[in-house]
Amino acid sequence: MPSSSSRKNIDYSGHEFIEVIGAREHNLKNISVSLPRNQFIVITGISGSGKSSLAFDTIYAEGQRRYMESFSAYARSFIGNLERPDVDKINGLSPVISIEQKTTSRNPRSTVGTVTEIYDFMRLLFARAGEAFSYLSGDKMVRQSEDQILDTIINNFGGKKLTLLAPAIKGRKGHYRELFVQIRKQGYLKVRVDGVVQDIVAKMQLDRFKIHDIEIVIDRIVPEAKDRHRIGQSVNTALKEGKGVMMLMEENGQVHHFSKFLMDPKTGLSYDEPAPNNFSFNSPYGACPTCTGLGIVEEITEDSIIPDKNLSISRGGILPLGEYRDIWIFKKVEAILKRYNLTLTSPIKDIPKEAMKILLYGDDLPVAVPSVKIPGTEWTTKFDGIISFLKKMKDESSENVKKWMDDFTLTKVCPECHGARLKKESLHFKIDNKNISELSELNVDALQKWFNGLENRINEKQQIIAAEILKEIRKRIGFLLDVGLDYLHLNRPLRTLSGGEAQRIRLATQIGTQLVGVLYILDEPSIGLHARDNVKLIKALKDLRDLGNSVIVVEHDKDMMLECDYLIDVGPGAGRHGGNIVAEGPPKEFLKNKSTTAKYLSGEIAINYKKQRRKGSGQKLTLHGASGNNLKNVTLEIPLGSFTCITGVSGSGKSTLIHETLFPILNQHFFNSRTEPLPYKKIDGLKLIDKVIEVDQSPIGRTPRSSPATYTSVFTDIRDLFAQMPEAKIRGYKTGRFSFNVKGGRCETCEGAGLRLIEMEFLPDVYVPCETCKGKRYNRETLEVRFKGKSISDVLNMTVEEAVTFFENQPKILRKIETLNEVGLGYISLGQHATTLSGGEAQRVKLATELSKRDTGQTLYILDEPTTGLHFQDISHLLDVLQKLVDKGNTVLVIEHNMDVIKSADHIVDLGPEGGAGGGRIIATGTPEEVAKNPAGYTGKFLKMEL
Repeated sequence: MPSSSSRKNIDYSGHEFIEVIGAREHNLKNISVSLPRNQFIVITGISGSGKSSLAFDTIYAEGQRRYMESFSAYARSFIGNLERPDVDKINGLSPVISIEQKTTSRNPRSTVGTVTEIYDFMRLLFARAGEAFSYLSGDKMVRQSEDQILDTIINNFGGKKLTLLAPAIKGRKGHYRELFVQIRKQGYLKVRVDGVVQDIVAKMQLDRFKIHDIEIVIDRIVPEAKDRHRIGQSVNTALKEGKGVMMLMEENGQVHHFSKFLMDPKTGLSYDEPAPNNFSFNSPYGACPTCTGLGIVEEITEDSIIPDKNLSISRGGILPLGEYRDIWIFKKVEAILKRYNLTLTSPIKDIPKEAMKILLYGDDLPVAVPSVKIPGTEWTTKFDGIISFLKKMKDESSENVKKWMDDFTLTKVCPECHGARLKKESLHFKIDNKNISELSELNVDALQKWFNGLENRINEKQQIIAAEILKEIRKRIGFLLDVGLDYLHLNRPLRTLSGGEAQRIRLATQIGTQLVGVLYILDEPSIGLHARDNVKLIKALKDLRDLGNSVIVVEHDKDMMLECDYLIDVGPGAGRHGGNIVAEGPPKEFLKNKSTTAKYLSGEIAINYKKQRRKGSGQKLTLHGASGNNLKNVTLEIPLGSFTCITGVSGSGKSTLIHETLFPILNQHFFNSRTEPLPYKKIDGLKLIDKVIEVDQSPIGRTPRSSPATYTSVFTDIRDLFAQMPEAKIRGYKTGRFSFNVKGGRCETCEGAGLRLIEMEFLPDVYVPCETCKGKRYNRETLEVRFKGKSISDVLNMTVEEAVTFFENQPKILRKIETLNEVGLGYISLGQHATTLSGGEAQRVKLATELSKRDTGQTLYILDEPTTGLHFQDISHLLDVLQKLVDKGNTVLVIEHNMDVIKSADHIVDLGPEGGAGGGRIIATGTPEEVAKNPAGYTGKFLKMEL
């Protein structure tokens, strides 16, 4: 492939550039820009400067809209038309594919294997080339043709008296009167019922409540070679009546099984012909019946609803019932206890097992409860039992009720399939002694090794069948390795991946499609990637470009910016201070600019860090013997009162150690959470901290009604302030009057949303500003109450920066708004819909919420990659905030790949050396200087270059 300089970027479309003219979407200031085609372009800038508005809301939205326009009017009526972005025109646009972070599936059935299609090919492989084994005896299953069965009978049983049987019923209840009549009509005189041969007599029937086995006696023979033809006819009849299965009984009662399908000759167990859906945990043909293919079951148990048996029922001993109230269910419980001479005030431990069983699971005896309406009479009803009632509710109730029930639901590994998700028949098909579930548990790296050279370990017939399938599987595994995902395993649910991982999986799938002439737009694909793996990602993006595609990446990563073909900086500030193109050009020319980004890239400005590392308070929080997932019996020491950074390549066990082991232990200790931590031996030092706060990247709200103001709860204080205004007091308005979620003060036309959804026939549903309140969310009377001349709606539309000066004399409100400003969110408005915030912004709203709470000087903060979506300048602000927390005596624990954060830490814990099975050990600890000198692992090498 020629280099990018010699390769002229005019492609088959005849266009040299993608020209965007007059873009005004969101905060863009009517900008025009030309992006060279078939190049690798990076768009960067401060958070909120308008990068995503340019890449996604303008270029991608227009590309998507033009593609939709090409459909027929009939097809468009189902998809709907897309809103036209606010731009004058775009020339030279190709079909667009966007690979964003937000589009991960929350469905537990979606896994790495199903999304990359590797699992689908493996299902095909096992259905066509797998060898079946019996789950009863462990022997290999055999298929026999009629001729083979005949040969076996004549050769092995020559001269013996035999009875040929055809199974009609296998292990089922019933009286089978009609069946015996039918068999008799076919001309058969004898049957074998539950192991005993009997004549068929008139009106013959069996006990309908017992389980029976019934076989038709087809023939009695003494096998000899000269009778081959006659025995052959009987075998044919037996297989026909037994639907491909027959049995052979010797005089002593010993039975032998034969089948045209897969069968275990020892026990007579037979399997259906395997098909790909027998290996799918999303299909009823393959899924484990107990957990329906999820691998886990949710149980409501006695222990989960009665944590403390010393309490009585009236004191709230049974969690779902709560403390005693004068309601129907307590009267029923009281009536049941009365039978055993007990009351609601008896401790639960004194209630006999029998009574407890009735309370939890119910019984058929009617329970009499005295009537309140008609004194002297009783209501008699059946009692279902508390657990039975809860299970019924779980299946039928609303989301809120289900959420409430999560508190006493335990999640356990399925007892039937032990987390393998499939039926036991499916798990007994093997290739090279491994079943499909065992392969799904291997990480991609180990899986590749297993598939390499598989042809030498399987027979010739399997080789012919598997040749094409193996080619496809190896190709897809190769793409996953190319984007640095060698540590994932196929069974990993998609919802447990970070935004960057999910995006790189989709990137691997796209490289696999080998399309040409497409415009790819990616949103920060380097999230969650260690500096070592960044090289692989950049190579993957260049491969996409070299196929003949244009690649646009919205990114803050230094390496990515220096490696691209063309760099665009949007800014200079965030929100209304941004929206302009500050600098653009190939990286070498870009560095000559005086923009903030260029200064950081050229090293003119750097993120400052204290050379003097804190020693901490001298006390430690120590977690001993953590061994969940890939951790190898690790002991973690966190110096309290310091800024600790957990690093390591992707998949080395950082999340397992912190999110799945340490945080659940602390959460259980401080807040009685029910989430079980992964296995560990013990933890020391819990008394030295008094609370734990975790800030992760999940969205702060999924509806437009959620906003930074409501999430940080500053809106409650603002509403209280408006309710204190003289005008509000005269009118008798309380705080609720200023809420847009309840009736009273909100505009009832749009129910406080400010927007109305117009459902259009054959056209897309559109949101339009409400014609009654003009998007202000409140009715006229509410808006007449003003503070410093501004109504409550005006306050919601203020940016955080404006609000800081507006509320400068309101300390309670100011504290919360100031922290939003400190974490670099000065540009968002207080009432901005939460659905429009990026992952990094949502995380910083959470961080600000936690920071605005009064810290005790003994709090442990746990942050997961807080630099997501942050420009160099924003990282600098964030570090100032975190360092302030530590200066007050708190402990900050950050999981991070960003070298600027790592070099600013007081203490580093590096996990590794590799991802997956090759990781899970702590390979270096100490100050950044000490880790940089340590030859183990990759972090030290990159840190050395930074320092």
